[in-house]
Amino acid sequence: MAALEDILSPARTACKIAGGSKKRLFETITQLVCDDRTDLVYEDVLDHLIEREKLGSTALGDGIAIPHCRAASCTAPLGALLSLSEPIPFDAPDDRPVDLLFVLLVPEEAHQEHLDILAEVARMFGDHEFCKALRAATDRRALYELAMTGPD
Repeated sequence: MAALEDILSPARTACKIAGGSKKRLFETITQLVCDDRTDLVYEDVLDHLIEREKLGSTALGDGIAIPHCRAASCTAPLGALLSLSEPIPFDAPDDRPVDLLFVLLVPEEAHQEHLDILAEVARMFGDHEFCKALRAATDRRALYELAMTGPD
């Protein structure tokens, strides 16, 4: 499985951004990812994220979501970490709005790796103190560094 430091970069980390609607957030996420990875096709990534979300919400509850998808233009797993300035509705199982997101893109053929990374990210975000620290981060660098150190 890819380690978090192998799939997340400071350029794909955003702190206290405006969320707006879920669609607008997916557009922002896609732009963040594609600005850093110019080999990715914006429309491909956006379409796959939206299509995956239509299958069911990627919100876990407790204000956390892990939007994820396979994308043809993605050649290796990559992630993005975002905190929002204001939580947005995300159809979470507990009906709480989301303010922390880890986005995962994987190549179309990376089935097991996709599941393994999702499980690890979900485990990390299941740690209440870790999430509390992420929410307290005031800039992108601090958010990224907290993610790299992970939960205690």
